[in-house]
Amino acid sequence: MAAALQRSTLRSQWLGQELRQLRDAKGILLKEAAEYLQRDTGTLSRYETGFYPIRRPDLLALLDLYSVSDPQRREALLKLSQDVWQKGWWDGYAQDVAGSMIDFVWLETRATHIRSFAAMVVPGLLQIPTYAEKLLQINDPGATPEQVERWLELRMTRQQVLDGETPPRLSVVLDEAVLHRKIGTPQTMAAQLHHLGQCSTKPTIDIRVCPFRAGTPASTHGAFTIFQLPAQFPEVAYVETMAGGLYVESPDTERFLRTYDVHTTNALGPADSIELISAIAAKWQ
Repeated sequence: MAAALQRSTLRSQWLGQELRQLRDAKGILLKEAAEYLQRDTGTLSRYETGFYPIRRPDLLALLDLYSVSDPQRREALLKLSQDVWQKGWWDGYAQDVAGSMIDFVWLETRATHIRSFAAMVVPGLLQIPTYAEKLLQINDPGATPEQVERWLELRMTRQQVLDGETPPRLSVVLDEAVLHRKIGTPQTMAAQLHHLGQCSTKPTIDIRVCPFRAGTPASTHGAFTIFQLPAQFPEVAYVETMAGGLYVESPDTERFLRTYDVHTTNALGPADSIELISAIAAKWQ
């Protein structure tokens, strides 16, 4: 019963889409597939919409029915099914944050390359606690201290992905305004910018600044993040709004990639970027 009531996650939706596409490709009706599994059509429909996680025996049976014989294809779908069922540390915060944020954290743990354009503030993976706490208070002024503490705990724990055995590549382009926008105290700003300099020394992290003098940006639509994932997953772009997060899957991510590439072209190189960050940090002290 608990599984039936759980939120439809991004990963469960992906698996459901794959199963529906396989069934359609074989010309098999929903009713026929349900009868093969000895399930009702409602259950199979929930499998395909991602609102009910499919168990391994049923998945194996459907792969046989749909004539999926390629070992790599079968393994990819089985691995995705395992991800649907497996609970990660981030699921412990499901009652504290919007569901789209849980999907975001899951994407961070699976990504091989994360590209982020920041127009307003430093991205969460690079924030220090005092900077992050002030942002959380600004974005939700009605939150209790306990809520802010939980959100801050989640944000800081997320950063552990950058120090794992196989950390993702993290490429960040910061609009210069991010360095000048006061979040918290001047001391917080100085510490945050110094932290960016320290992060840039890691071989998997690339931080660049798009200076004011670069002129018109590639886009005025604001911040976004692009997740490059292993082969069994689509590429995903994420945009945060006040109404919740929006996910866009490939091939519709092409516009995000083109925009990010232009932002990178307009930005300073890594060394010049850190020099500018350090100079502005000194002004905050």
